[in-house]
Amino acid sequence: MSDELPEPPEIARDVFAGEAWDRAITFADLLAGPGVVRGLLGPREVPRIWDRHMLNCAVVAEAVPPDVRLVDIGSGAGLPGVVLAIVRPDITVTLLEPLLRRTVFLEECVEALKLDNVEVLRGRAEELAGKRVFDVASARAVAPLDRLLKWAMPLLREGGELIAMKGERAAGELAEAQEQLRAVGARTAELVTVGRGKVEPPATLVRVVAGRPPERARRRRRR
Repeated sequence: MSDELPEPPEIARDVFAGEAWDRAITFADLLAGPGVVRGLLGPREVPRIWDRHMLNCAVVAEAVPPDVRLVDIGSGAGLPGVVLAIVRPDITVTLLEPLLRRTVFLEECVEALKLDNVEVLRGRAEELAGKRVFDVASARAVAPLDRLLKWAMPLLREGGELIAMKGERAAGELAEAQEQLRAVGARTAELVTVGRGKVEPPATLVRVVAGRPPERARRRRRR
């Protein structure tokens, strides 16, 4: 397998339409170049940047409501946060990442792509709880769902949504997280499939709608 960045597949032009196209090309180059050099993406991932990373993240936008404030938890190399900002200029995206070398890369990407709907924050979700509130939280390969719920739910308004990219593990993690879903006062939790006809296999997400947390949890957060 070649470790060179392949040409984008034809479907990419439909997914990254209009002004998003040039930004998508630039971001793919950044991932394949500085992203690999700095250890944010493995060299073996370069041939799969378009199908496994760019397109797989872009179709998540199908599940994101319009005009929302989205926080991408543990943004890493900007997947899916930067990609969502590219395809959805109507939303504002906060890339939340604790590691300095990653936030530096993210800031460079935001500047190179001229994304005025994105901010980069260095920190952890636990540190941001109580200080900022978002409509949507996204996450990809950050933590098992039960742990992710503890981080994401305090960042969401009531009725806000966690959208977690989970792939083939989605159903299993959702089943294992039932106790934690009750503990955080989740209103609903379901599997969502996006990207039919655009990525193969279609992407599987876990979508959790935030309810009002149980009284004990609210008191504990106020202390």
